[in-house]
Amino acid sequence: MSPVLAGILQLLALIAALALAYVPLGDYMARAYSSDKHWRVEKWIYKGIGADPNTEMRWTAYLRGVLAFSAVGVLFLYLLQRLQGHLPGSLGFAAIDPDQAFNTAASFVSNTNWQSYYGEQAMGHVVQTAGLAVQNFVSAAVGIAVAVALVRGFARSRTGELGNFWADLVRGTVRILVPIAAIGAIVLVACGAIQNFSGIHEVGQFMGGRQEWNGGAVASQEAIKELGTNGGGYFNANSAHPFENPTPFTNLFEIFLILLIPFALTRTFGRIVGSLRQGYAILATMATIWIGFTALMMWTEFAHHGPAFDIAGGAMEGKETRFGVGGSSIFAVATTLTSTGAVDSFHSSFTGLGGGITMLGMQLGEIAPGGTGSGLYGMLIMAVIAVFIAGLMVGRTPEYLGKKIGTREIKLAACYILITPALVLVFTAAAMALPTPGNSMTNSGAHGFSEILYAYTSGANNNGSAFAGLNADTQWFNTTIGLAMLLGRFLPMVFVLALAGSLAEQKPVPATAGTLRTEKPLFTGLLVGAILIITGLTYFPALALGPLAEGLAS
Repeated sequence: MSPVLAGILQLLALIAALALAYVPLGDYMARAYSSDKHWRVEKWIYKGIGADPNTEMRWTAYLRGVLAFSAVGVLFLYLLQRLQGHLPGSLGFAAIDPDQAFNTAASFVSNTNWQSYYGEQAMGHVVQTAGLAVQNFVSAAVGIAVAVALVRGFARSRTGELGNFWADLVRGTVRILVPIAAIGAIVLVACGAIQNFSGIHEVGQFMGGRQEWNGGAVASQEAIKELGTNGGGYFNANSAHPFENPTPFTNLFEIFLILLIPFALTRTFGRIVGSLRQGYAILATMATIWIGFTALMMWTEFAHHGPAFDIAGGAMEGKETRFGVGGSSIFAVATTLTSTGAVDSFHSSFTGLGGGITMLGMQLGEIAPGGTGSGLYGMLIMAVIAVFIAGLMVGRTPEYLGKKIGTREIKLAACYILITPALVLVFTAAAMALPTPGNSMTNSGAHGFSEILYAYTSGANNNGSAFAGLNADTQWFNTTIGLAMLLGRFLPMVFVLALAGSLAEQKPVPATAGTLRTEKPLFTGLLVGAILIITGLTYFPALALGPLAEGLAS
């Protein structure tokens, strides 16, 4: 079987699996967030944290819950790393330096999971399980909660209440993430991923030095790492490591976990707003971009340029032979079009245009299908922008799902789409202008610029993958990327929740003959076009200096 055919068959199998899970999971999540009943374990949690799950919150109270919970998470994870040397199960590792501890705490709480350290050489069992793995669950649950709050804003009228953050947080964790992650961990263990609490073992000599491996609860962390679109790996090689991702089947299974919840949330959205066709329109937009990017990536990486490419069957540099070009290309697109950031190959070694595709996927806002929750609310913000553009073209007040998109709503949506590019471009410009950050670049020229641009794109968009080649473990990069991750995660949430509150207060507007039909293919095409044009106008100059210049020169 040719490598190209193998890649296409993997893609078709993935689409089939996602299609089978779409309806049951989407409907289940809609019931989970709409139910007025609480499980017994949930009642214990509410009692332990002193929360009343039946109290409705306005957007300001909901936001305070999000920020307070996340702030406590950053502080707890920071202290856990700083005290690692005194904790049991530390494997003899010392405390993490202050700047790196801040960067890691900001990274995992913001659902970014950027890593400027070697996981197997820095983090012991307690930090990995009680710190990083816990944040993999709850940071994903926070994202879903904010998305559900925005959906309620569209579904409700004449009220500013968006639900209860603590109830949404607990339900997302207990009813959705924990059960699916447990099943995923069992599948990974059955296929060869490790799951233990063993220490460090010497496994041989390598180039005059000792080669050592340490064990860990890898399968359980790998499952939620992908399911929650987190991305931080137990080992530095991430999902290219055989302990995390042993076989081509587990590679495809991990891609399935990455895409599962973001795609299914469109069904949840349709259920809650009372129109499945609206959910299908958002799904079609996400799927169109995802399939298009995947096809383009496979084309660039399978393109043969000389005898070496012909023999290898494609651009195999930086890719695992057990996954091949097809599996690596599908994984790369899935992880950068979501906020996952896990990698089974090294994006710096992709072709120039292939590396640009991974970067552009993040710069779209990671909305196709995006992260757990963040993908849905990001796409709905873009839908508001598209409706506004359509309203300008036909000369009438824009409406979406029975809600008028007025001055306040469009200002909030505009702030949402501007904040992340501002962070990316300002921090990139500062790093290139100052003399010290440039010393961390392994390469010069266009590829070196791409390393810097990719790092801040990944951090501000809460992706977490690295282009490789950049030494990001410096005070400058640990601090600035940490700030980019926090601001890129929580400032957009402010605008999302403010928009949700504004929409919930409105009374519904009846549809008329002149109302734009947002469940039709025409709107899907408009939405795809708006996303690509807005991103292109924002990032094209920077991309032209980096991956485009490299790709056209090769």
